[in-house]
Amino acid sequence: MRPIEFKVEKKEGIARAGILKTPHGEIKTPAFVPVATKADVKGVEPTKYKDLGIQTVICNTYHLYLSPGEELIAKAGGLHQFMGFDGPLITDSGGFQVFSLGEGFGKGVSKFLPEHVSEDDVVTVYDEDVASQHGKLAIVDEEGVTFTSHVDGSLHRFTPERSVEIQQKLGSDIFFAFDQCTAPTSPFEFQKEAMERTHTWAKRSLKAHRQNIDANNKQAIYGIGQGGPYDDLRRQSAREIGEMGFDGFGLGGSFSRKYGDNSLQSALNMLTELPEGMPVHGLGVSEPEDILLGAAHGVDTFDGVTPTRNGRTGGIFTKRGKIQIPNAEFKEDFSPLDEGCECPTCQHHTRAYVHHLFRTKELLGPVLASMHNIYFLTHLTTQIRESILNGNFNEFHDTFLAQYKQ
Repeated sequence: MRPIEFKVEKKEGIARAGILKTPHGEIKTPAFVPVATKADVKGVEPTKYKDLGIQTVICNTYHLYLSPGEELIAKAGGLHQFMGFDGPLITDSGGFQVFSLGEGFGKGVSKFLPEHVSEDDVVTVYDEDVASQHGKLAIVDEEGVTFTSHVDGSLHRFTPERSVEIQQKLGSDIFFAFDQCTAPTSPFEFQKEAMERTHTWAKRSLKAHRQNIDANNKQAIYGIGQGGPYDDLRRQSAREIGEMGFDGFGLGGSFSRKYGDNSLQSALNMLTELPEGMPVHGLGVSEPEDILLGAAHGVDTFDGVTPTRNGRTGGIFTKRGKIQIPNAEFKEDFSPLDEGCECPTCQHHTRAYVHHLFRTKELLGPVLASMHNIYFLTHLTTQIRESILNGNFNEFHDTFLAQYKQ
């Protein structure tokens, strides 16, 4: 018996509403999954999750491995006990973080690239001193990845088996196989090589997990599809991963902001190659437009740092698009951040108040903004779910985007 069960309740075209049952509770899908990088959603207490519509969060294996370490978390009783959250938990494999240390380091590469990227663009969060001391921070070989910590430059090694072992000790309900992520700017031959290596690592990850009977009964493992912007590689990857016997599928890679050959749109076409009813997770897909696009193609759960990253700098989601709350125009605006929003921030505070907090650099400002943004996306996925169940998803999709892009 598998540790998770996914039931599709209703479909409209490819879009679907379902229930994902896990050892720590149900996830009603589509669902947005906030990123809890170091076992915390930045600025939000776990006791507030329910108020924000959070059903589950995804934690970062790479960061938790570096601190406090999987052994300490296991000693605490696992991630649920450690962070004080009794709902479903997901962990990633650490593959994307290692990619950002290696191929993506110093190139401005993130989950989504802007429309125009040059080799000179540098928006890395990693310390330049560490980079200069240790050179390239990650080296990939057939067995795994050797990398240096972005914290102190110490040397570490991830293999598929090691990534699985760490995630088993973390105790998440769902975790991901170790993969090699690529930038959409990488050439075809490199994308093909990385995809094939990802498939080899997927088999090793799956074998390592299935051999641990206790963990296998408690934790589900998702395989990740790669292939960059190339439709033939993407489809091949989905077919091969889908045939391996994983409990679910992760849409891997990074994407261009320019819709076309090098985009999320083309990557989503791979999902038609998956077994019917296999749950699909959109890794790093968290812009409202992208969530709607993903849902239309059958993606069930989505994660991303967008709501808290934007929130920390005053970027606010509204039904009519994004606003920057620190801007002077909101100084005397006594309306909620988003009219009609039922999040705790909008129920109790005005734009003028949150503007004041940002202008005076009060810590509460980013917290209130992040809480609103998270609610905006969890509520969006709830609305998508309801529209599918009611048979009017296409109408909701078009109406939302028409208003949001004004």
